[in-house]
Amino acid sequence: MLRAAGVGVGDEVIVPAFGNVEVAEAVTLAGALPVFADIDAVTYCLDASAVEAAITPRSAAVVVVHRFGRRADIPRLHGVGQRHGLLVLEQGESEAPYDEIAQRRERAAFLDGKLRGVRTPDGGDGHTYQQYVVRVPGNGRPDRDAFARAVRAKGIECRVPVKTPVHRLPEYRRCVSLPETERAADETLALPVDASLTKREMQRIVSACNALGGLLQPAF
Repeated sequence: MLRAAGVGVGDEVIVPAFGNVEVAEAVTLAGALPVFADIDAVTYCLDASAVEAAITPRSAAVVVVHRFGRRADIPRLHGVGQRHGLLVLEQGESEAPYDEIAQRRERAAFLDGKLRGVRTPDGGDGHTYQQYVVRVPGNGRPDRDAFARAVRAKGIECRVPVKTPVHRLPEYRRCVSLPETERAADETLALPVDASLTKREMQRIVSACNALGGLLQPAF
């Protein structure tokens, strides 16, 4: 899409650092330079204000990645693109069948009401819960990594969704301030929310997490 739009050598393309390296790689393959902008703390997608702040005379495009089943603020991002003459491209996630999404939302609602000591995801704007991503505050004990180890030890599958932001990788290292990206990379943890989970399995997830909740500082 970038090449078809004429993006190439000498151009800059604004992308998120919170996520997969493939987006930055695509920009590089087109001959352009990836420029990293910060994310919104709620959606984990590019923040429109951060995108606007990252624009330079060489900026040619923005690649917006929808994350974890939550969509970016596309109207605002398109507004930024229109004001500055930038192409705004979207990378979506594979859509699950409606019935599966409904079951994921049901399980997410159960977790929302039962989990303690972690910050549950904001369910607004048609969240489809491709992943159920909580935050484990780093100012408490245990931190996210210790929390994950303890939960796994109880037989609960969980994963760190973004282990290393792209701007920390050696080949894309940038001296750039991305506080929300850094915080999300350090605090986020994806818990199971698959449509196949039974009520008993959901209860086990809650019990395993809440057994650690008293060791955490309140998640504000």
